[in-house]
Amino acid sequence: MSLIRISYEDLSRNFEEVEAGLSNREALEEANRCLYCYDAPCIQACPTGIDVPTFIKKIASGNLKGSAKTIMSANPVGASCSRVCPTEELCEGACVLNHATKPIMIGNLQRYATDWAMKNEKILFSVGEKIGKSVAIVGGGPAGLSAARELALLGYDVTIFEAEEKAGGLNTYGIVSFRLPKAVSYWEVEQVASMDVEIRTNTRVGRDISVKEILDSYDAVLLAIGMAHVPALGIPGEELAGVFDAIEFVKETKTKPITDALLGKKVAVIGAGNTAIDAATCSVRLGAENVKILYRRTLEEMTAYDFEYDFAKQDGVEFRWLTAPNKIIGHEGKVVGIECMKMELGEPREDGRRRPVPIKGSEFTLEVDAVIKAIGQSRYLDLIEAFEIEHDGGVVTINPETFQTTNAKVFACGDVIFGKGQGEAMVVSAAQQGKKSAYSIHQLLMPTMETV
Repeated sequence: MSLIRISYEDLSRNFEEVEAGLSNREALEEANRCLYCYDAPCIQACPTGIDVPTFIKKIASGNLKGSAKTIMSANPVGASCSRVCPTEELCEGACVLNHATKPIMIGNLQRYATDWAMKNEKILFSVGEKIGKSVAIVGGGPAGLSAARELALLGYDVTIFEAEEKAGGLNTYGIVSFRLPKAVSYWEVEQVASMDVEIRTNTRVGRDISVKEILDSYDAVLLAIGMAHVPALGIPGEELAGVFDAIEFVKETKTKPITDALLGKKVAVIGAGNTAIDAATCSVRLGAENVKILYRRTLEEMTAYDFEYDFAKQDGVEFRWLTAPNKIIGHEGKVVGIECMKMELGEPREDGRRRPVPIKGSEFTLEVDAVIKAIGQSRYLDLIEAFEIEHDGGVVTINPETFQTTNAKVFACGDVIFGKGQGEAMVVSAAQQGKKSAYSIHQLLMPTMETV
C-alpha cells in the first residue's frame, strides 16, 4: 500500500485515489504469470464466482472489453470490488502461487480491466426480452443494483426506489473516495440504468410512496435497504458540537466541499470496524494533528480487514485497545475531551467474542476536539415493520436458500439480513445475494422458465 504525503495547503488533494492502477506493461506481465488453473481455487473463493482465469487470459490476449464483461457478468459491482474486496482473504488468498512465489494480483487486474471499460465508456449488457412482469427493489446499493441487473437480463420491468440523491449505496456514499472514487460507483449504476431499469432517486419508501402502493403495483418486491445511522453511545456529552456519526462524516467528504474544520485538531474514533478506519483515515486527510481509535476489545477481536488496519497505521492513526468511553467532556457546548476507562476481557458471549469488563479505578481523560462514533449501525425498523415481515432486532428473517421473507411476495438481501449469525457484510457478498434473490424471484414468478 502506498504511503500518502498529506497536503495541509490543499486538503482536497488528500482525497484523490491513493493507489495507482497497473500500467499496460505491468498488467500484461502480471496476466502472463497466471497458470489459468483448471477448477481454479480463486473462482471458488470469490463469493460471486468470477471466472478469474478467463478474465485474466483475456487481458493477456488484449481483449479488455471481454475481460470486463466476464468480471461484471458475475459481479455487477465488480469495479468497486476490485478496490475494496479483502482479496488476500478471498481470491488471492486461494491462489496456488501462494505456495511458490506470490499470488497473482487478481484485484489489480480486475481493476485494470474495469477501469479500461469505464475510461472507454463501454456499456457491457443489453436488456432481455420483456416477459411482462414487474419487480420493485427498495434500495439502490450493491445488493439492489445486482438484483436489478439480473432481473433486467431476464426480461423484467425493474424499478429501484432510492432514498438518496444518487444510487450506489455504500459504494457511492460510505467508502472513502481515496479508496473508492464516486465515478466508479456511478459507472456501475449507469450499467444497470442502461438496461431500462428505472431508478427513482430522492424517493423514500414510506414517505414519498407507501409500502401498500409498492406491494399492490408490482409482482414482487426486494428489500435491499441496508442499514441506517450509527446508534448512540449512551454516554453523557453526545449532544456536544464536535460529535459525529461516522457514516455521515464519511458521506460529507464525498458530497460536500472539503473543509479545514479538523485542521490541527485531535480526534477520537470510537469503534474498530471498517467504517471506524475510514473515519480515522478521513480525519488524517482533513488535517487532524492526532487521530486515535478507541476500542474496548483487542486487535484479535477487531472487525476491520487486515489491510484496512495496515492502511490506518501507515497514516499514523493510533490504536488504544481495551479502552471504552465513559463520557464526552465539553466546554461552552464544544468537545474538549473524552473520559475513558480501561477494560479487560471476560468470558465469551453467545457470539464467541469475549465480553469487555471495566477495570475499577482505571478512568483517564484524553484531550480531543472531536469524537466520531463508529460502533455499528442501527436498522430501518419502521420500514421493515411496514412490510409486515418477521425480523429479529431489524435483521430480516429469510429462507436462506431463496431469500424469501415471511411474506411470499417480499424478498430481502444485503445488510438488511446481516446479523444474528446470518449473512455477511462484504460488498461482494451483497452482490451475490442480489443475484440469488433475482433468480428466486424469477422462479416464483416464472416457474416454467429456466434461470440464465
